[in-house]
Amino acid sequence: MTRMFLFALLAAAAPLFARASEGLWGIAPCELCLWQRWPYWVAAGLAVLAALLPGWRRPLGLLAVVAVLASGAIAGFHVGVEQGWWPSPLPGCQVPRAAGGTSINEMMRALAPAPSKPCDAPTYLVPGLPLSMAAMNLLYALGLSAAMLIWMRRGVRA
Repeated sequence: MTRMFLFALLAAAAPLFARASEGLWGIAPCELCLWQRWPYWVAAGLAVLAALLPGWRRPLGLLAVVAVLASGAIAGFHVGVEQGWWPSPLPGCQVPRAAGGTSINEMMRALAPAPSKPCDAPTYLVPGLPLSMAAMNLLYALGLSAAMLIWMRRGVRA
C-alpha cells in the first residue's frame, strides 16, 4: 500500500516540478509541455485509489503505469518535434504566420493574447546537459513506470 502512495507522490512530482520551474526560472511551457502533465495527475489519482482499494490494487496500479507511459509517449513525440523530425499538429505549437497581403493591424489582431512558446524550441534546464525538459520527462516516465512494474511483478506489497 505504501508503495502505491509513493508512486502517486512520484507521479504528482513531475507536473509539480514543471509548474515550479515556470515560477522559479521563468520557463514558459509550450502546448505539448502542458499536455505531458495531465497523464501524471491521472496516474497519481489511480495510484491513490489502488492504495485505498486493496481488491483493485493490481488493475488500478497497471492503469496508473499506462497513464505515466502516456505522458512518456507525448514526451517522445515532443522530442521529435524539438529535433525537427516531424511537425506538431497542435495549432498552439506553431508560430503564427501571416498570409500574404495582410496588414500589420490584421497580423497584430491574429496574435494570441499571451505569448506562447513554440513546441520546436527545446528548453534545457541544466546548462551543458543536452537533454531538453521533454527528454527528461521521457526518461522519468520510463524509469517510474519500470520501477512500478518491478514492484508489482515481485509481488511486494504494492
